[in-house]
Amino acid sequence: MELGISTASYFTRCYTEEALVPIAKLGASVCEVFLATHCEYTKEFSDVLLAELKKANEINPFRVHSVHALTNQFEPELFSRNDRAYSDALITFENVLKVAQNVGATHYTFHGATMLKRAIKYNFDFEHISSRVNRLVEIAKSYGVNFCYENVHWTYFSHPSYFATLRELCPNLGCTFDIKQARQSGVDYTEYLDVMKGRLQTVHLCDYSEEGKTEIPGRGKFDFVTFFKRLRDIGYDGVCLLEVYAKDYKNEEDLKQSYEFLKDCLARSLT
Repeated sequence: MELGISTASYFTRCYTEEALVPIAKLGASVCEVFLATHCEYTKEFSDVLLAELKKANEINPFRVHSVHALTNQFEPELFSRNDRAYSDALITFENVLKVAQNVGATHYTFHGATMLKRAIKYNFDFEHISSRVNRLVEIAKSYGVNFCYENVHWTYFSHPSYFATLRELCPNLGCTFDIKQARQSGVDYTEYLDVMKGRLQTVHLCDYSEEGKTEIPGRGKFDFVTFFKRLRDIGYDGVCLLEVYAKDYKNEEDLKQSYEFLKDCLARSLT
């Protein structure tokens, strides 16, 4: 497995492109680029990213594993039955894929449709959902990008059963696992790993306290050594990215210590 850091960890602290060099300085050789707004879904912005990636590579070999867009700007409309909304969302989706292609990213982290009305029970039309997802997978593939659906507690994929059904209908669909989102869904993470086996392509790492408050890895209760072993048990040997909220740490030293802690956990998981 390879450890890296997501630029989402810097969201609200600095602009997306400004996070790449600091991540490289922390020793990471791989990252996920979190694209935060429409002006970043452009060829011009990908050129800005490429310039910063060049600087990061001067520090150590560095690459972008995946891109991740701000979900509610367009992803829910990729399931809309309104043709205009769907068409506009597809344009934005492809613009993000063009950025991914330009910066060499091979994966797209997807949140998808949201569950805004949490008090009601959602009945998913899997025929419609799978049709749209299969189309998104095909489009992403045309840009050399693997489409990966992520578990998120406030979206359709808030429970393992959702992906268990969808994977049978979408043979080329990948997935991303997020520790904090599993905790916030109130589901044991092993249940997610069971249904993601063979499809998992990206992992987001975060920690949490006894009360469920998010923390940077090393300051919470999560057992990362066991977690890395369980990833290996399901055959996963891909990228694991430190992805935390900006509020959960004070400075770069905190992030460095957390990243080093994860490296140590990964090494100990091999014994």
